[in-house]
Amino acid sequence: MKNRLSGPYIGLAALCAGIFLAALDQTVVVTALPGMILDLQIPITKLNEAAWIVTAYLLGYTVAMPLFGQVSDVYGHRLVYLLALGVFGVGSLLCAVAPDLRWLIVARVIQAAGGGAVVPVAMANAVAQFPRSKHPFILGIIAAVAEAGGVLGPLYGATLVERLGWRWIFYINVPLIAIIAVLVLLACRDGRKVGGQVDYRGAVVLGLGLAALTIGLSGEIGSGAVLITASLVLAALALFALFAALERRTGHPLIELSMFREVGFASGNGANFLVGVALITSMVNVPLFAATVLQRPPMEGGLLLLRLTVAMPVGALLGGMLCQRLPYRYVATLGLLVTSLALFLTSGWSGNASDVVMTRDLVLAGLGYGLVISPIASSVLSSVPADKSGVASALVTVMRMIGMMVGLSILTSWGLGRFNTLMASVPLPLPTAGASAEALQQQMIEYQNLAFQAVLRVFNEVFLVAAIVCLVAIVPALLLRSQGDKRRASIFGMRAR
Repeated sequence: MKNRLSGPYIGLAALCAGIFLAALDQTVVVTALPGMILDLQIPITKLNEAAWIVTAYLLGYTVAMPLFGQVSDVYGHRLVYLLALGVFGVGSLLCAVAPDLRWLIVARVIQAAGGGAVVPVAMANAVAQFPRSKHPFILGIIAAVAEAGGVLGPLYGATLVERLGWRWIFYINVPLIAIIAVLVLLACRDGRKVGGQVDYRGAVVLGLGLAALTIGLSGEIGSGAVLITASLVLAALALFALFAALERRTGHPLIELSMFREVGFASGNGANFLVGVALITSMVNVPLFAATVLQRPPMEGGLLLLRLTVAMPVGALLGGMLCQRLPYRYVATLGLLVTSLALFLTSGWSGNASDVVMTRDLVLAGLGYGLVISPIASSVLSSVPADKSGVASALVTVMRMIGMMVGLSILTSWGLGRFNTLMASVPLPLPTAGASAEALQQQMIEYQNLAFQAVLRVFNEVFLVAAIVCLVAIVPALLLRSQGDKRRASIFGMRAR
């Protein structure tokens, strides 16, 4: 039995099953939130706290990645992958039996800590089982599976909620995790263990910094948001500075800062940060555009966004295949150009944009976002020694998530400020002495038209800014490195790894 399940592709399938399950649980609660709110008896005055059911997963996901990345490098990727699955399973069970909101939020953090570790550890485990020439394609498969899980999460959650109730979203994870764990044990090699020590002190400081940044930029901090956000962001920056100082002094750093001297590593992380900024712009503004400009119900806004997200796994697979034939920088640049073109077209949407036009632009954007995943990850992993692949995989993923958080924060404040600026010179339609009801009604209509045009302009400008961000990301993308670049690099007078 074990010999039959020992092939690398069977091992990859087992690893991807865990990735898919963890990705599902990032978005699975979106359609389950109403049922959770009702069952946990969350009062209407505290509905904003229910958003932490989603935010808590982001927090645990982001904070756990770097630590688990180094732990997997030290103790072995298969062992730590199984440990991550176990943490994910415990967190899922705690979510399923949650008696109140606070319990559920803590359980979601625990669940996300395991889920956040699954992706980078699986990436490191998978590439260790295949020759280097196959790495881009393998990473493309992993990226496609992760994106597909996020896409299908809301539909999967809605189906389970309708048939079994929201708690079964988490109960069902337990037997699935057990099956995946057995498959991983049978099909995946142990991989090389490099030994050494884990930088727990650095992990705590970095984790606190990431937590402060995540909470500060999450938009879920209630009253006094501006002051609290500024304080948390400053605290995060101070903790990151402390982390950098500690890493220079320890003999076993969580993240060797010298890795950023490698062009392929630094450029990949920089490009992924900018991709995160552009991606969150698309994912937030497409449904908002549907609701505010097109006046469509939330379900139609979600279906509109689905046209982008469904195309991302396809683009990820295509990017992985192209990276086997072309230098990483070419594939990433192609993806960014495609995304920038799509966002530029999106910035021209009007209030009567047709479904055909919107589908074209969103599918094009999804393909572009997917194309960049494999070349960026491959460049980062090929720029570091094999014993650092776990940390490198975690870091490049965290960089995209930080980009998404930073982009969302800037997007929210800038968009609101831009709207207020556009409407500053427009007088409110207030009743005046001697004015007729018809005149007041006409003023109201004119005000609403001007407000509509201001909202449309803000959306157009936001999409245009996202297109420019993608163009800026081409600069680090052109510095990505692949094994096939060694001979080509001499043409440009650069060294490739």
